[in-house]
Amino acid sequence: MTQILISEDAFEDLNEGFFYETQDYGLGDYFTSCLRADVEGLRITAGIHKQIEGYYRLLSRIFPYCIFSTVEGNTATIWAVVDLRRDPEWILEKLKK
Repeated sequence: MTQILISEDAFEDLNEGFFYETQDYGLGDYFTSCLRADVEGLRITAGIHKQIEGYYRLLSRIFPYCIFSTVEGNTATIWAVVDLRRDPEWILEKLKK
């Protein structure tokens, strides 16, 4: 099974996604739970997703978010968790950082 590492930037991205809590009580927790399940799924599926700018792109099953990761050996590193409603150019710039 693949080991998962999450960068500080990706943690910040996940925290920003908690804004859903302002939309409805409990929705922020649901967001966190869903994205955590998507991340855990990488233990089995890391490295099989479409690549963009050198990152594997995993689309979240519930929310309009994408998880960008790399795989080296038996370790998947998550570098960004991006709201796909953002400008595509903004997303590409974020990945280049």
